[in-house]
Amino acid sequence: MRERLIAYLTSADDKKITGLYSLLEENIHESSHVAFSKEQLDFLYNERKKHLSGESTSYNWEEMKAMIRNKKAS
Repeated sequence: MRERLIAYLTSADDKKITGLYSLLEENIHESSHVAFSKEQLDFLYNERKKHLSGESTSYNWEEMKAMIRNKKAS
């Protein structure tokens, strides 16, 4: 269904695109906005502070994949 919709959108005229967008506009804006609670923001801020100060250990994507693969193998 997604592929058919994408194919349709690539060839639809501007009037149809505008109509579809107006129907979906509210959902598009809601899904692109992430709201965090004060507690979540405080947690993220503290974790970032620890990361920047070197107080916590950070890993890149390749290190994380290796750690996960090693854990699965054990």
